[in-house]
Amino acid sequence: MKRTTGLLAGAILGVTLMSGCLSAPTQTAATKAGAACGATSATAVPDNAVEPKSGRKFILQYPCDLKKSEKVVLILNIHGAGASSQYQHRYFPAGDYIQKYRLVVATPTAAAAMPGRVWRAEADDQFLHDLTDLMFSEFGKKNIKSFWLAGHSQGGATSARIVCSDFFKTKVDGFFSLSGGRQGGRTERNPSYNAPAVGAPVPETVPSQGPGPARPPGAAPPTPPTPAADGPTTCDYSHIYDSGEWEIAAMPDASTIADKFGCKPRVARADIVDDKPGYVWDPSRQNPTRIGWGRQPRPGTAKMWVYEGCKDKRVVADVLRLDKGHTEGLEPKVTEEIVKLIVSAKGGRAQKG
Repeated sequence: MKRTTGLLAGAILGVTLMSGCLSAPTQTAATKAGAACGATSATAVPDNAVEPKSGRKFILQYPCDLKKSEKVVLILNIHGAGASSQYQHRYFPAGDYIQKYRLVVATPTAAAAMPGRVWRAEADDQFLHDLTDLMFSEFGKKNIKSFWLAGHSQGGATSARIVCSDFFKTKVDGFFSLSGGRQGGRTERNPSYNAPAVGAPVPETVPSQGPGPARPPGAAPPTPPTPAADGPTTCDYSHIYDSGEWEIAAMPDASTIADKFGCKPRVARADIVDDKPGYVWDPSRQNPTRIGWGRQPRPGTAKMWVYEGCKDKRVVADVLRLDKGHTEGLEPKVTEEIVKLIVSAKGGRAQKG
């Protein structure tokens, strides 16, 4: 089913969410960081919250019926190169599951202007620190059951860079990399990554939703960043890696992170079959469509491997979305299965710090 966006849909959503928030008797506050409760990713959400030290806006999604001392899982959802909060909150739409799994999802935008928007240490690290502190303050540090970084592409590389930093290593419990580098053993590029996708339709118009401006016809899209061979291993964290099938040659069948936690060999879970597409894609680089970069949203099937029996209830897992590329947003069921893994993992760092 085609997802709809637009000013009218956004206005209707805003009225619905405001009504839901006002009627929730157990809500602890009317707003958090200036954002009303209950925003999902079913339609595009404008930046609805503000980090006061920098004045920078971000998207905040949290349940309306949150009780005063209720424990939540916090996800810092970090976009890739050339993208924004608007794209990322719909690429990994964990916000659709805030109610069911008691999530708080904060999705910021890097400071750099388009078209070269990327996360930079000198421009963004302090903001990410202040945003994290704001979330701890708004929802209560003792109520953060676990805290995860989730990063797509260059956002994943950024997450890998900061996860073991002095600030984050005492706070972060897990790192979910969305085509942003597999920690614990790298992947190899699929040799067909830049091959044209045979029969893929070329859109007549180019909506402004994808990461980056249009490239000249026939030009190959840029490749995602190359991760370090083993990633940061100077601190402990649960790790989930996700990739499209056309991005990598094969999913490794071992993980040094799994070894570190004494996990058993990986076990294949049942295929995750989605009959609905994800929300977003990159329509600006579709002439021709490069199969590894990604096509229009479609239903799909994903494979999931979990390294079970890890010490301290750590989670280590890999997800491969079949017949998908780099910019095709995650479908509903695979998103939920990944969220289930996130909320099942060991947490508590924020509470102790």
